[in-house]
Amino acid sequence: MLINCIIIEDEPLALKRTKEFVNQVSYLHLLESFTNAFGAIGFLKTNKVDLIFLDIEMDGLTGIELIESLTFKPQIIITTAYDKYALKGFELNVADYLLKPFRFDRFLNAVERVYDAISKDKKEEKDFIFVKTEYRLERIPFCDIYFIEGMGDYRNVQTNSKKILTLQTFVDFEKELPSNKFCRVHKSFIVAVDKIISIERNRIKIYDSLIPISESYKERLYLLIGIKSN
Repeated sequence: MLINCIIIEDEPLALKRTKEFVNQVSYLHLLESFTNAFGAIGFLKTNKVDLIFLDIEMDGLTGIELIESLTFKPQIIITTAYDKYALKGFELNVADYLLKPFRFDRFLNAVERVYDAISKDKKEEKDFIFVKTEYRLERIPFCDIYFIEGMGDYRNVQTNSKKILTLQTFVDFEKELPSNKFCRVHKSFIVAVDKIISIERNRIKIYDSLIPISESYKERLYLLIGIKSN
């Protein structure tokens, strides 16, 4: 299972150190880093994020104010040089509170706690998605989906029995589909990982379909299937 994370940190050295720690943990996938909370807000609205490493004292909008503004709250690990926010952080149900400068073993302890919490939640997840097509909502089990293909303004959900056209966006699907079972491999494709028959020359074979892999998505795909891309 991969955990998609972002870092919000305005201190260059602290940001560099947190990135280095994230890169040492195989199941952490760093999507983006930000030097202020404002830049992260738009990203959080359009991307599925499981975990935020969040500084508190930043210009413009503090980490606490960011947490309070979120309607959907990912797991949050606070990283700060000040212990005075600890009580408030835990009132907001953060996963952990790391005081700078923190060591890698303390960092790993915090992310292991998050991993366990997300794993537990995923076991209780639903196993289907509702897709709006024409004038109805159609229930599709995850196990029936082969891939989702962009076709102009539409997305084609290819299942084991039919094609379902919808105006739902790839962002909509990425928010609903479990990230350990489905992977964006191209700007126009999401695939069901367990339906992949083979991967060759930057193409995925799923039954009779050949699906391209973009360089920008290749690393995450290979991480998900547990293979080094090089």
